[in-house]
Amino acid sequence: MEITLQRFLILIAFSLCLHLNVGSVRSLCLEDQQLSLLKFKQTLIFDPASSFKLVSWNSSTDCCSWSGVKCSNSGHVIDVDLGLESISGRIDNSSSLLNLHHLQGLNLAKNFFRGEFPAKVFQLPTLQNLDISYNAFLQGSLPEFPENGSLQTLLLRETNFSGMMPDSIRNLRMLSTMDLSRCHFRGSIPNSTGSLANLVVLDLSQNQFSGSIPSFGMLKNLNDLDLSHNDLSGQISSTNWENLSNLANLRLQNNSLEGIIPLSLFSLPSLQTIDLSNNWFSGQIGDFAVLYCSQLVLLNLRGNRLEGSIPISFFKLQGLVEVDLSSNNFNGTLELSIIQKLENISTLDLSFNHLSVDDASFGNINFTSFPQLLELRLASCKLRKFPSFLKNQSNMLVLDLSSNQIQGEIPNWIFKLPLRWLNLSNNSLTKVDGSFCNFSSLTILDLHSNQLQGDISNVLSLALYMDYSENRFSSVLPADIGHFLFNTYFFSISGNYFRGVIPNSICNGEQLNVLDLSQNSLSGTVPRCLIAMSHSKGLGVLNLRRNNLTGTIPDVFSVNCGLQTLYLNENYLQGKIPKSLANCKVLEVLDVGNNGINDSFPCWLSTISSLRVLVLRSNKFYGSIECPTSNDTWPLLQIVDLSSNKFSGKLPTKFFETWTTMMVNKDKIQLAFDYLRFDISLYSLYYQDMVIVTNKGSEIELVKILTIFTSIDFSCNKFEGKIPEVMGEFRALIVLNLSHNSLMGPIPPSLGNLQHLESLDLSANSLRGNIPQQLGGLNFLEVLNLSHNQLEGRIPKGNQLQTFSEDSFKDNKGLCGTPLRDCGANMQPPSTAPTSKGNNLDNGTKIDWNLISAEVGFIFGLAIVILPLMLRKRWRIWYYKHVDSILFKIFPQLDQRSRNHERRTLRTRQRRN
Repeated sequence: MEITLQRFLILIAFSLCLHLNVGSVRSLCLEDQQLSLLKFKQTLIFDPASSFKLVSWNSSTDCCSWSGVKCSNSGHVIDVDLGLESISGRIDNSSSLLNLHHLQGLNLAKNFFRGEFPAKVFQLPTLQNLDISYNAFLQGSLPEFPENGSLQTLLLRETNFSGMMPDSIRNLRMLSTMDLSRCHFRGSIPNSTGSLANLVVLDLSQNQFSGSIPSFGMLKNLNDLDLSHNDLSGQISSTNWENLSNLANLRLQNNSLEGIIPLSLFSLPSLQTIDLSNNWFSGQIGDFAVLYCSQLVLLNLRGNRLEGSIPISFFKLQGLVEVDLSSNNFNGTLELSIIQKLENISTLDLSFNHLSVDDASFGNINFTSFPQLLELRLASCKLRKFPSFLKNQSNMLVLDLSSNQIQGEIPNWIFKLPLRWLNLSNNSLTKVDGSFCNFSSLTILDLHSNQLQGDISNVLSLALYMDYSENRFSSVLPADIGHFLFNTYFFSISGNYFRGVIPNSICNGEQLNVLDLSQNSLSGTVPRCLIAMSHSKGLGVLNLRRNNLTGTIPDVFSVNCGLQTLYLNENYLQGKIPKSLANCKVLEVLDVGNNGINDSFPCWLSTISSLRVLVLRSNKFYGSIECPTSNDTWPLLQIVDLSSNKFSGKLPTKFFETWTTMMVNKDKIQLAFDYLRFDISLYSLYYQDMVIVTNKGSEIELVKILTIFTSIDFSCNKFEGKIPEVMGEFRALIVLNLSHNSLMGPIPPSLGNLQHLESLDLSANSLRGNIPQQLGGLNFLEVLNLSHNQLEGRIPKGNQLQTFSEDSFKDNKGLCGTPLRDCGANMQPPSTAPTSKGNNLDNGTKIDWNLISAEVGFIFGLAIVILPLMLRKRWRIWYYKHVDSILFKIFPQLDQRSRNHERRTLRTRQRRN
């Protein structure tokens, strides 16, 4: 019996060993699979030191044991995971990867693949999961998908894929997750997408999809829908949202969607996020039934055109954590006490509507039970005082009460809040009950455009961003002001009454990106250390304009200068432009106007190819502006003002030929509608560049410089010679002022090419000849001044020229015609002008003397030909035969023209009478 048991145990052990051996044989990688993987590895570029998977791939081991590889029981490779392996290289249509015919999963995400991804991979018959996301240089397009495609997950996020989404996407009936976000897809979203019944996640955000949103009413499993940041348009009311009971996240922001917002959205039982911001939705949102089980956490409707009162239903959604209704047209009065119903609210933004937020409705409410907010933004809500519930807030990080009507002092309890962002700008605050010095948590402090006065010391803080501009501070800048600027990126005291010198300690602000001390009464010289702060990681904007600064500009601009904007205008600076300024290779705006600088034209600045605005006006610059030895250009120059100096010589053609931005034809290309600005290394904040220009006869301050605004002002100098024909190539030009010089010769007809010109001033020169007819075609011209020249002839008739007053043409003794005096009977019209008027005889017969003069000239010339005809009989016979037909063709036209001219003259006389 014992022997039998022993044999039985041996038999079981043998069977187990045999089974394990058979199992291991079955899991062995097939040879062709291993060879395909090794061949694929050879095409890849990777660093073995940073590889966790590919480094284990070698021919001496079973490929099914390799890291990142899974096999079936039959030894076929079914899954390859090489995500996050720092791989580069290409995958083409001959890749051995395509030999893995049983492949179900392929993960190549978060690598550096480049080139065209083979479309055949999408069509592998067994492939279920494909993830090639986060390969920024990988290109490709979606192929036509086969019937009954097996793909369940398709992830292409942040690749360089482009093209259109094929209608055959409907064949992927098992697809549950599709993420094509942050690619370059375009065209419409196929309606067939709405038939993918198993779809749970659909993310097409940040592409260029256009057209309307298909109906997704059949996608009952859909949980996450993100179509944001596209060019989608149309309404969303026909999408059958009420069927999407599992939808948790809906993101449609940053499109061009319009119409009303369906109320059914707010009643979806699973919905947690609604973001419809930055669209064109309009109309009112009515109250709706709030489900007891509502899950809504985030509601963002900012940047639309919604109107009417804010629905009370919003404040019954007790699960709300973030609410942003800003930048709409909501109106009416909103009682702040209603916020108490939102027990979980942490972020609320009602800014920039037409609301009146009422703080007087709290009554006997216990503020200790009030929700503890993290962010509150009530800008432009007609507040007259600080909301009283703020005293009991203990977690608030962001408070924006800007653009209201709050008066008086900043209360001391505000310093007890753990604020990181405080914006009280554009109010009527006069003083501070406390000190910002100990506000250690503060990062952003914006107090601009108030009525704060006195010493600035008690409002200085250690914030990274401090704006005290447009107040009434009148003290001397503290000598230790630099103590507060160690970590500051932005510091502005513009538009106050500060006096005295600029303290050298201000140079302790080594992190400063923007320093604006403009429009004060600061005196003394520009500190050398301030100019030396222009290194690449230092100042990007230095604004000292409209002060009382004297001396010269220190010649200490850093070798690696990072200045983008430099304003020194409207001071009392003298000397020369420092040559070290040429080190500032990224300089875009240079304004040294209205000083006493005595220098020749700074040709060496032409090495700064980034320059867009150059203002040298009202100084003592002299000499020619021609730079004969320079091959550098200013291809981006859009505003140049050399007015009121002593520049002389001719206007050099080659000088203007390099200003290519002004030659751009705005009708033929789409220019970016943007402003010149400096981006601060903090919270996506920026500094807005500005400039003063003379436009349409008035000096105006452009507080924002459009990248498409172009202007040339060379007025009040001593330029001579002709106006260069090349100026007619400046098709993007808006303002041209060459007045008060010594320019001679004719007005170039090529100026008629400046189809966007709004202001043209050529007055007070010595220009001669006729006014070109082509100027009459400048349809946008609002200001024209050709006065005080030596122009002659008839003012051309045109749609635009007839609208200007006599002042535009006066003091040109040879000019006549509307709106000046009538031209005389013997006045020859300019070659490009219409026919002149004649005189009226007593018998009512109309004689066009200009026409008769033309006929006399015609007959005299014709006689030279006819006289020989009279001497030869054969020629004479030919002449008599054809002269009647010639006169018949000529004189009816002349007679008709005379009658038309008579009617025009009669209408003119009637207007005068």
